[in-house]
Amino acid sequence: MSNQVNLEDLILRKAKPEEAEAIWSIIKEAIDKRKEEGSRQWQDGYPNLEVVQRDIDLGYGYVHVNVKGEVYGYLALIFEIEPAYEIIEGKWLTDQPYAVVHRIAVSQSKYVKGQASKMLNDVEELCQERQVYSLRVDTNFDNVGMLRVFEKLGYTYCGEVYFRGGARRAYEKVLN
Repeated sequence: MSNQVNLEDLILRKAKPEEAEAIWSIIKEAIDKRKEEGSRQWQDGYPNLEVVQRDIDLGYGYVHVNVKGEVYGYLALIFEIEPAYEIIEGKWLTDQPYAVVHRIAVSQSKYVKGQASKMLNDVEELCQERQVYSLRVDTNFDNVGMLRVFEKLGYTYCGEVYFRGGARRAYEKVLN
């Protein structure tokens, strides 16, 4: 019998403090994958376990879990202004309140095809429940996987923002 988890069985919920180590393991896998692919993203000690713990403490951390509660993915969902997004070389689609997604990572050892897309779709539902109809994200110019996901899900490239000294590709999706 296969241990394969169906994408539909994964749910997004707030992360718990005791899940920080499992989340960190997934982020380390993502850091290694970025490195293998020749990306410079996440190769400078960020994110780290302390960032994950802070996300959880602030209520930003969300996990993608199976029915047994095993962590398969992680992201930070923030319903506050992102200071780095205040200055953009380009233009956002809207001036309305928005949510931000940072630090998306999916398990490589328990990989489920389409998981990052499902996580972002689940985030869209959470945003709409809170009557927030704009979602902003960014990624490194060389993170081909995330760039594909954003394109597939209908995000619009808006320009460049700067994080920790580097330019990042910024996207926005207006939710109906």
